[in-house]
Amino acid sequence: MTVKIAHTPELQKFFAEAAGFTNDDGSSRLKNIVLRVLQDSAKIIEDLDISENEFWKAVDYLNRLGGRSEAGLLVAGLGIEHFLDLLQDAKDAQIGLTGGTPRTIEGPLYVAGAPLFEGECRMDDGSEEGVATQMLLEGQVFDPHGQPLAGATVDLWHANTRGTYSFFDPSQSAYNLRRRIITDAEGRYRVRSIVPSGYGCDPQGPTQECLNLLGRHGQRPAHVHFFISAPGHRHLTTQINLSGDQYLWDDFAYATREGLVGEVVFHESETSGRHAELTFDFQLQAAPDASAEQRSQRPRA
Repeated sequence: MTVKIAHTPELQKFFAEAAGFTNDDGSSRLKNIVLRVLQDSAKIIEDLDISENEFWKAVDYLNRLGGRSEAGLLVAGLGIEHFLDLLQDAKDAQIGLTGGTPRTIEGPLYVAGAPLFEGECRMDDGSEEGVATQMLLEGQVFDPHGQPLAGATVDLWHANTRGTYSFFDPSQSAYNLRRRIITDAEGRYRVRSIVPSGYGCDPQGPTQECLNLLGRHGQRPAHVHFFISAPGHRHLTTQINLSGDQYLWDDFAYATREGLVGEVVFHESETSGRHAELTFDFQLQAAPDASAEQRSQRPRA
């Protein structure tokens, strides 16, 4: 027989004390959140009859997850980051704020301060010359009325052929495959880069450990991340996943969405060899207020 005590007045009073409700200091917002976490955690322990061994194993797992800086990876893999997108979609629909390019998860690998260019640039540092397939990526940014948006900032980043990102992979040069581009008078951006590879979670890491126990893989399709911003317009966090990848619709991080598949066209040339072209346009929404022009205050590298 399962014994339950969390609902009793004594335990509810205890949780409130632990959450700081017996003092007037601190954050009232955080107190309410912590109280709910304590109450719901106790309910889970009781309802699922969590043993002490299971509880302390979970605590150890959280310690190891933080030690490897993989919390951002796990919340993507468990679909929580995707849930936040779906929730914001529903909030937008409720107030009639629709249209534009779909949002999707940011992921944990953004680095601020990438080199800034006007109109076009090269993203790669040439270190994978002869190994990588060269890619021309271009498109336009449009306003809510379908008019080209000059002066928008296209902040983009992606992995190399090994599925790793500069900054997090110390073997790469600073800001390799990371750039910011200001769109031209026709709202165009244009980059020469390489076709990125998808990647998988570290097989020895805590995220993959959890996924293994859930019977799931930890693979992502090849993709390119974007922040798109412009004065008076809502900041867009999104990414395009490349067509033809085996994990396109089986992304462990649930980032692939309708309207966000980039159709990659490969060409063979006797002079330049194999190369790829990808065209992708973006449409921004009008910003309902000034804060909507900014990206979230999520901690980043």
